[in-house]
Amino acid sequence: MTVKRKNFILGVLGMGVAVFCLAAPVFAHHVPAAKFDPGRRSTLRGTVSKIDWLNPHVHVFIEVRDRNQTTNWAVELESTVNLRRNGWNAQTLRPGDAITVVGTVARNGSRQIWGDSVTVDGTGRRVFTVAAPQPPANPQPAPATPRWPDGQPRLGPPAGQGGGYWEFPTATTLIEDGVQGVRADQYGLLANLNDIDKVAPFQPWARDLYEFRQRNFLRDDPMFTDCKPQIGPRIFQRPYGVRFLEERAQRRIRMFWGDGNQGWRAYFLDGREQTGRPEGNAEDPLYYGHGVGQWEGDTLVIDSKGFHDRTWFSNGGLPHTPQLHLIERFTRTDLNTLRYEVTIDDPGAYTRTWKSSWTMRWIAGAELPTYYCQDNRP
Repeated sequence: MTVKRKNFILGVLGMGVAVFCLAAPVFAHHVPAAKFDPGRRSTLRGTVSKIDWLNPHVHVFIEVRDRNQTTNWAVELESTVNLRRNGWNAQTLRPGDAITVVGTVARNGSRQIWGDSVTVDGTGRRVFTVAAPQPPANPQPAPATPRWPDGQPRLGPPAGQGGGYWEFPTATTLIEDGVQGVRADQYGLLANLNDIDKVAPFQPWARDLYEFRQRNFLRDDPMFTDCKPQIGPRIFQRPYGVRFLEERAQRRIRMFWGDGNQGWRAYFLDGREQTGRPEGNAEDPLYYGHGVGQWEGDTLVIDSKGFHDRTWFSNGGLPHTPQLHLIERFTRTDLNTLRYEVTIDDPGAYTRTWKSSWTMRWIAGAELPTYYCQDNRP
């Protein structure tokens, strides 16, 4: 190990993040462990003063009376989308309700707590519980891939049907295909940091930065801190799904997603030149790169260049540089399944080209969940 690399690692350990532990299995917008310390739990009994029903997380503000003193606390909960999916709303609690909260407290010592358990004292009812989302029970065997009249696969609903989108990725971070035994949670946090060198063929600096981000619980993720958009494969790792709008007359596909900043990007299928560059131009969304593609049999192949490095292209914090070049392949193997494969070529961050792949599930007849990132939150 070089002196420079050793000093980098020691610096990380010296920041108080040497002990790595995964967050509890919740389904939040950002990583709760980045803000709340899983090793410090507390129980609070107080009276609701305000309900703040906004993204990225709902907050319930309570007044806690203790030793003739009243203090104000913010109870942080799931996103509005996840709470609504589980039957909760802004009227579940009202100002004046007495509640008991059990959870982990903020690392910075502020009066904030993650609400693992919220119970109404008068009734004993537990509220704001969130169950892990489950993919739909689609019929088996799955119906065949829907197609256009010319035989090309449809990436959206079958003819005559409306709505629908893709969700429930089978992988939530980039790990090189063929690697065994590496586990990560829904945020991309590794279960075992000793597996870092298995994840991808890192350049030394990229490996060290990846380890730093992991040990720091992804606290500096620009999608969480500044509402910066996700790019490339990360779009297909996030919750709340993606949807394709096939504009065949214009020979392009627009792809929309539900998480983060409710963004969209275009893939051009009209044979134009790959002109992507990080500074962008009139046809290149500055953050998403320039995507040109074509159909190869039943597979849509998209070539994307022109990324800058001010956002993350994967959950878990894998680094990239403006040299990033992606080849993405989309194959709808049946009505319910979309296979996604990405080839990563970035000689600035990795020692060789590598691949990762997973599948997503079709959610029929539904619209993308309404979620908007708001970065001016407590």
